[in-house]
Amino acid sequence: TPFNAPKKYWDMYDRAAVPVPDNLEPPENVPEIALTSSRYDGRSKPDELREMHHGHLAAISYLDTQIGKVLTELDALGLRDDTIIVFWSDHGLHLGEHGLTRKTTAFELDAAVPMIVVTPEHGEGQRTGALVELLDVYPTLVELCGLEASQRLEGRSFVSLLEDPGSDFKPAVLTQTPRPNYPKGKMPEAMGYSIRTDRFRYTEWRNFETGSVLAKELYDHGSDPLETVNVVAGERYSVFLPELERQLEELVKR
Repeated sequence: TPFNAPKKYWDMYDRAAVPVPDNLEPPENVPEIALTSSRYDGRSKPDELREMHHGHLAAISYLDTQIGKVLTELDALGLRDDTIIVFWSDHGLHLGEHGLTRKTTAFELDAAVPMIVVTPEHGEGQRTGALVELLDVYPTLVELCGLEASQRLEGRSFVSLLEDPGSDFKPAVLTQTPRPNYPKGKMPEAMGYSIRTDRFRYTEWRNFETGSVLAKELYDHGSDPLETVNVVAGERYSVFLPELERQLEELVKR
């Protein structure tokens, strides 16, 4: 915010019909460190909440138009058949969900980003449910361009998913975010390390200097895709924790 798309993009949407989120409070049992200072009480400001989501839709449509202009020019210049297009975002966004605005959390809404890849050989509009990381973009481009990849890359090419969207890729992917949110040139006091598997999001908040675990979160996307309840202390979930802890540690150390 502020959303400043031209008026015609706002006019594309009826504000009264714009959907707004229901999960406007922090998750149950969430540790304080998981939240940010950008608190927002959407229930007491329903008109403002709807206006923000209206503006978000307008901004997305405005961006979509600009992308369309670039693609149209690629076609006009005859470059589409010699161009790899990758569209992604650096982070997601809260607009009232979890009682927050902005970013810098380890929740799904901030950690998950759009990812669209079009190549001259792969442009059929297929979807995949596989988990990938932004670290994987560069190795993918290297392979698509026929270049030799460095053995020191942390990411992994996902060209196999372009060939077969239903194939397996990674069992878990990592996101991290510091506390304070913006250390401003200093070392953070804590770091949140969060992994996403096909079912769970598991997060550990660690002292940045000692590595000691300060707090944990676990969200079951099979039953709670909006991450409204931290179930890390739930007895029925204790059986999953050792493997999730192992997967997180493996990715943190890579």
